[in-house]
Amino acid sequence: MTAIRSHPSPEGIPIAFRHTAGDGPALVFLPGYKSDMAGSKASAVFDHCRDRARECLLLDYSGCGMSGGDFAEGTLSRWRDEVLALIDAQVASEQVILVGSSMGGWLMLLAGLALGAQGRGRLAGLVGIAAAPDFSEWGYTGAQKWQLRSGETVFEENPYGPEPTPTYARFWHDAETLKLLGGPIALTCPVRLLHGQDDRDVPPDISLRHAAALASEDVQVTLVKGGDHRLSRDGDIALLLRTLETLA
Repeated sequence: MTAIRSHPSPEGIPIAFRHTAGDGPALVFLPGYKSDMAGSKASAVFDHCRDRARECLLLDYSGCGMSGGDFAEGTLSRWRDEVLALIDAQVASEQVILVGSSMGGWLMLLAGLALGAQGRGRLAGLVGIAAAPDFSEWGYTGAQKWQLRSGETVFEENPYGPEPTPTYARFWHDAETLKLLGGPIALTCPVRLLHGQDDRDVPPDISLRHAAALASEDVQVTLVKGGDHRLSRDGDIALLLRTLETLA
């Protein structure tokens, strides 16, 4: 296994990452909310790249996985800046493809817009897996939003573990300033969006709204029959890898 290393974030927080060198475009995997680079999809993408001598970068956001920092201090803005700093410091390829899972699908848009604004033409494509842009808007009830506006933390049942999932007011207020689905989203690179038809966390309609808001004319949405939010079955991961190969 490729060694886990660390790089300081713009705020000096040690950010854990794995990197394998190779040809480009480099694939950069962005995990979901409260997830990390040890997940099955991230690991499969990394192994696929390593075996084919393609450059790949995985990372844990601050407060997640093996990175330093406090999860309660995390925001989309902070995590976007960490992603961009790691790309600048570690990715040798001139172009990158951002792969975003769930919340990582929102981050891939934010990071992609920043890469485009830098004027260096580094963004070669985007691949979303149950991408969840704007979930601060559609992912909470009116009562929960009132709690968050008041500075309270919202706890929700976690179907993937014993501990409830927290949403901190700091995260939610920042996210509300970064919503994108009102469009247009000024990204013109190829985009592929994979979404399970049985996703109970992110409605498949979000990927359709996402596709409509993008300025790119090369956007494809693939709905996976029987697929849940994680899209981590063998067939789902095989679809993801095939999709990446068509772009890379």
